[in-house]
Amino acid sequence: MELYQLRAFSAVADAGQLTRAAERLHVSQPALSAQIKALEDELEVRLFERTPSGMHPTRAGRELLVHAEKILAAAETLRRTARAVRGEVAGHLRIGTLSDPQFIRLGDVLGAAVERYPLLELELHHEITGAALEAVQEGTLDASFYYGDLHLPQVEGLPLREVTYCVAAPAEWRSRVLRAGWNELAALPWIVTPPISTHHRLLQKIFTEHDFAPAKFIEADTEAVISNLVASGLGVSLMREDLALARERAGEVCVWPHARLRTTLWFIYRAERAADPLLAALLKVVAEIWQVPLASAQDRAKAA
Repeated sequence: MELYQLRAFSAVADAGQLTRAAERLHVSQPALSAQIKALEDELEVRLFERTPSGMHPTRAGRELLVHAEKILAAAETLRRTARAVRGEVAGHLRIGTLSDPQFIRLGDVLGAAVERYPLLELELHHEITGAALEAVQEGTLDASFYYGDLHLPQVEGLPLREVTYCVAAPAEWRSRVLRAGWNELAALPWIVTPPISTHHRLLQKIFTEHDFAPAKFIEADTEAVISNLVASGLGVSLMREDLALARERAGEVCVWPHARLRTTLWFIYRAERAADPLLAALLKVVAEIWQVPLASAQDRAKAA
């Protein structure tokens, strides 16, 4: 059994057909088909159902794919470790981003990483908070910025800063909003994010604590869209305090003074990946840019 056969197995399972997988691996379709056939012969099990719509892993194939991908990941870690031993950090990481780039200091992090580790390639994916956490947990992202509760034992995080949210409303609603209580706010339309987001969970916390449910919802998927919708007069929402105060100074929104919610901005990664040389290098950069201690979750727990 060869690593290239396992890569072929993984690529075909991911692409669902030989053509796309062959293009991805830069081999011919007959060569890729032969690699899959050789692996099936060696394992003495059929890995794929071949149908007119593509190739789909069999039940046995799905079970063996989990182990194949672990072997491939271990081999990649071995290569990265060898590079680190030689003093060379080279490879590819998939990083989740959220919010606006300035707030998470994305440019500073990328600039420092590229300058220090020119062979390190970073692939960025903009995510909703909850989706970023799930992607790191599942391994489809190597690391991500994230804010909210960090409650998964297999995911560690580097705490970067506290984030404060407040309730903001259109500026023209100022007179009635500033005098409003929770019941009056409930009667107004609210702008919310999808349930998978931390923003949504923070709103639900407010609703539950004060036993009210807004009469009307408008759904938006990013903080930038939410703040624009509030400023445009469409509803009330939670808004990051720095954004809300800036828009209030510009005369675009008003801030209701009776609610503040706090959460934490993190840079998260799978705990088992902490020793990965690529990830360790990036974590060092993030910690230096944010000027926070680079410590494990266990160290933070002891200090708490």
